[in-house]
Amino acid sequence: MTGGFLDGDVFRGLAFRILVFLSLALLPFGLIAVVQTREIAHQAQESTELSLLGLTERFANGESSIVQKAFGAADALSAVVPLFGEDDAACSAFLRAYQRDSGVYSMVGFIAPGGMMRCSSAGTAFDMAAYPDFDVVLSEGEPGIVLSRTGPISQQAELVMINPVTTGDASGGFMLLSVPLATIREHPDLPVSLAPSDLVTFNASGDVLSSERARLVTQADLPQNRSLTALVGQSTAVFEDENEAGAARVYAVVPIVPDVFYAMSIWRQSDVLTSVSPRETLSIFLPMLMWLASLVVAFWSINRLAIRYIRKLGRQMRLFAYNRAMPRTAMGPGAPREFIDIQQAFMGMAESIIRDEASLEDSLRQKSILLKEVHHRVKNNLQLISSIMNMQIRRAPTEEARRVLRRLQERILSLATVHKNLYQTDGVDRVDAGELMGEIIGQLLVVGLPAGSAVKVSQSYASVALDTDDAAPLTLLVSEAVTNAMKYIGEPQAGQQARLDIRLEPSGEEHALFTIRNTVGPARDVDGTGLGSQLINAFARQLNGQITSEREGDVHVLTLRFPVPHRIKPVHDY
Repeated sequence: MTGGFLDGDVFRGLAFRILVFLSLALLPFGLIAVVQTREIAHQAQESTELSLLGLTERFANGESSIVQKAFGAADALSAVVPLFGEDDAACSAFLRAYQRDSGVYSMVGFIAPGGMMRCSSAGTAFDMAAYPDFDVVLSEGEPGIVLSRTGPISQQAELVMINPVTTGDASGGFMLLSVPLATIREHPDLPVSLAPSDLVTFNASGDVLSSERARLVTQADLPQNRSLTALVGQSTAVFEDENEAGAARVYAVVPIVPDVFYAMSIWRQSDVLTSVSPRETLSIFLPMLMWLASLVVAFWSINRLAIRYIRKLGRQMRLFAYNRAMPRTAMGPGAPREFIDIQQAFMGMAESIIRDEASLEDSLRQKSILLKEVHHRVKNNLQLISSIMNMQIRRAPTEEARRVLRRLQERILSLATVHKNLYQTDGVDRVDAGELMGEIIGQLLVVGLPAGSAVKVSQSYASVALDTDDAAPLTLLVSEAVTNAMKYIGEPQAGQQARLDIRLEPSGEEHALFTIRNTVGPARDVDGTGLGSQLINAFARQLNGQITSEREGDVHVLTLRFPVPHRIKPVHDY
């Protein structure tokens, strides 16, 4: 199983491919769901930001109302004060009456272009350019708000609004309106369930003007990575940052007077983003979960409807292919009709194959029996011929005739031995060359080397599967070779023993090697008729073998190397 997994069988399986295609089919819907969910989360975040900005405006409504009215009053007074000209007393009386009637401002005054304030509700002159809280605003000539912790005239913490007065294209001075800081902080609590931890106002220079808490606490809770001056010029802003202590905060900034006065609410992140962060996570997690759930349901359905029945059919087919086992169980009551039809067709085909195989095996068995019977009768007929020749040998008039007939009888007995082995073996297409050669040579040695001979014989026959068509030429060749060896064998030297060595062994891939060695004595070294050598060469050609015959001193060596293919030679039925 491990090898199949490593070879990639799992990735080529039907279940894996169905999962891949289902994933691709459901992927567009998952992507659409991701986009829609992210859009919903984005809209929810925008809604939360708008809510924070709205709450900031509501909480800063007191500061906003006072500051906006102050700048509006400064614009109106800018048109009236120049009418008094050099009459500082009349101008101061007018501003004193206005300050008293408004009930909000602690002081109202006009600052001349040089920075000297002679017209004011206090009725005294004062050089505002020398006061460090006002020099920057007066030098820039732009509207501004300054926090005066100790007012130059009232000697109390004030929020001072300064608005330039223009006469034509030239600067005509500044209108100054101051509001006690305590008055600004006195605004009613709003009936809301969610309130910021602090509400801070600041000017264009980034100076904190007012807050709900102590100044040091407010400074520690300001954004760490973004300065207040960087927020000036923006219409509105909601952002996340950390305070100086590293705590996560959410800041909402709204302009009260653009480029002049801003309000910023500070919120704990856990209070306002609890409903936003999960949506951001769900924008990815929920579509993925839906995609996986759809994939599981679709695959479960396909598995229940098709894959498990395909696997069951596969197991039944493999069992039939391995051991011809017929399916014992049906597909089941819930199986689709198509798979039931496939199983029934497979069972019909399997029964037909079993019947055909049984018929073929019976026919093959009958042919094998018939062929063995043919080999048996051929063997009997050859033995009958051998017996007739034996009678003829006894009646032969000369020894030479008897020798020729006896040699012919040996060849006939060799063929009879071949046929005897063919009908005695289980198969009819192969014969054991080692066993066949041992029996034939044994018969020849009994006749050619009777008991008491001084020849030392050594034999070694390996088991070599030989084609039946090659059995006859091989046995006849061996018979001729052994007969010739026994004919010329002799003692190599006086006092030494004559030897006969016969071997059959495999040689390389699909080849065998037959070797016969015999000593040749001086008295037996005579020429023959040459018929045996001719027969040996003829049989070697039938075997497609290579034969060599050589003399090594007093030893004669005959070697035959012939092919023994593993594949059976084709038999053509004509």
